[in-house]
Amino acid sequence: MLSDVFWAEAHEHLAVLYGPEAALGLRAQLTERLDRFGRGPRGAPSSHAGWPSERDAFLITYADMVQAPGQSPLACLQEAIEEHVGPAITGLHVLPFFPSSSDDGFSVVDYLQVDPALGTWQDIHRLADRRRLMVDLVLNHASTQGEWFRGYLAGIPAFKDFFIAVPSGTDLRAVTRPRTSPLLTPFISVEGERQVWTTFSADQVDLNYANPDVLLRMIEIALAYVDHGASVLRLDAVAYLWKQPGTGCLHLPQTHRIVQLLRLVLDEVAPHVKLVTETNVPHAENVSYFGDGTNEAQWVYNFALPPLVLHALWRGSSGALSEWAAGLELPSHRTTFFNFLASHDGIGLNPVRGILPPEEIEGLVQHVRARGGEVSSKRNPDGSESPYELNVNYFDALSGDAAEDVRHPVDRFMVAQAIMLSLQGVPGIYFHSLFGSRGWPEEIRRTGARRSINRQKVMRAELDADLAQPDSMRRMILDRFLHLLTVRAGCAGFHPHGQQQVLSVGDGVLALWRASPEGEAAVHCLHNLRPAPEAVSGLCAAGRLRDLLTGERLPAGETVILGPYQVRWLCEDGEQNG
Repeated sequence: MLSDVFWAEAHEHLAVLYGPEAALGLRAQLTERLDRFGRGPRGAPSSHAGWPSERDAFLITYADMVQAPGQSPLACLQEAIEEHVGPAITGLHVLPFFPSSSDDGFSVVDYLQVDPALGTWQDIHRLADRRRLMVDLVLNHASTQGEWFRGYLAGIPAFKDFFIAVPSGTDLRAVTRPRTSPLLTPFISVEGERQVWTTFSADQVDLNYANPDVLLRMIEIALAYVDHGASVLRLDAVAYLWKQPGTGCLHLPQTHRIVQLLRLVLDEVAPHVKLVTETNVPHAENVSYFGDGTNEAQWVYNFALPPLVLHALWRGSSGALSEWAAGLELPSHRTTFFNFLASHDGIGLNPVRGILPPEEIEGLVQHVRARGGEVSSKRNPDGSESPYELNVNYFDALSGDAAEDVRHPVDRFMVAQAIMLSLQGVPGIYFHSLFGSRGWPEEIRRTGARRSINRQKVMRAELDADLAQPDSMRRMILDRFLHLLTVRAGCAGFHPHGQQQVLSVGDGVLALWRASPEGEAAVHCLHNLRPAPEAVSGLCAAGRLRDLLTGERLPAGETVILGPYQVRWLCEDGEQNG
């Protein structure tokens, strides 16, 4: 039985979106969808109390990232993770595994099927049985090849107004553009040519949330994913949902209402499920999707982190990164960041506009180009273009300039990962980072898509052979990742809802103090950003310090020496951190 409080809040959201009279009529349709929840193949989920914790870390991967002849990619992926990673990774973000027509899965043809080329729902269930599963709710757009859009063009009543046809002469100059492609794409329907809204590509047509049937259908799909075992729903490109000509069509109040309604529904029927918003925008706009700390996303992608860590290691300076991290605030103990450095997309530049000066952003662009990377642009309201995203493998992006940096390529890469793991939040590690891959520039030449540079598919036999070599880069990086993750999981000071302070110990070191929510366990996290030793003093420890990563014990008050690109996670000796 759904509570009166739930219906009062749901009615408020629906009334704002569609008017009070329509809201009353939508109650029965929403009830029908909620009543069906819990009858799917996974049954009613358990509460999953007590998560996330310091033990949680997600692997970000495509379903077919690992392949072997005669085996479904999803089954192959699970076997590879079990053999090489084990319990150090507690969650999997499997990027869209549905039938799609382009964009490596993000042009969804059928939201409720697993692409047969990747596997079956049973494969997904097996993954969810072993680890928490994050599933993409691709809610801004759908494929031109799907039933919804084909039905829309054919004039089928069920799909009337599912998409947005823009009348000739409509002023769309204010609309925020994340791409240089046209905002509108012509299609021939039974009623003639229509100019249809396509924010991201001509194959990805934007859904019309002014039609409540679209919202109801997406709620139904979200609940189906939970029924199939999802513990986290990633709201892809959510910032663009609501369209209103004359505005930027970005972060509109109606968009926040939709996120709030999704949160309300999940809190009512599946309170263990987390929402994480994917909004590659300036940091202040990004964190708006926490809402008041109780009513929107529990997690927000920390999009400013990848370019700021890259900048810190490029410059050998903690200045900008430390200042930004010192200003991070969470609106409640129910929220935290989803921290990452690399993903299937590139390194966004919009999140650091206003944090880094324009000349430093341009410096990053030139730095990446010099290392074989590419740069994607966006269209500005005045018709000009500006850098939007750095398309590069993160290891390659961290390649050094000077001879001394060349001696420490793995150290340099791993200090970046340690920073990400030590910051307040839940970490997300991209497959090609965990397994020490390099870039794939030849695929750009084949596909013409800049993001292909970091989306290589790996044959299982080759991966196994590389990891069998103790001195291979893949083996060294994976072993060091697993060590960091194991240590992190054993220290309550790294709890994602715990305390965090940035310490001022010198420009060459990023230093953090982390503590568990109640303060009973704490750790000093020191990260040398330079290829030369750095000294840190004044940590104010009452007793001896112990390095959690090496077991080394340091006398109280002694200056701590960090080797080139060294990481030290220090707790007071004898402190209970588990």
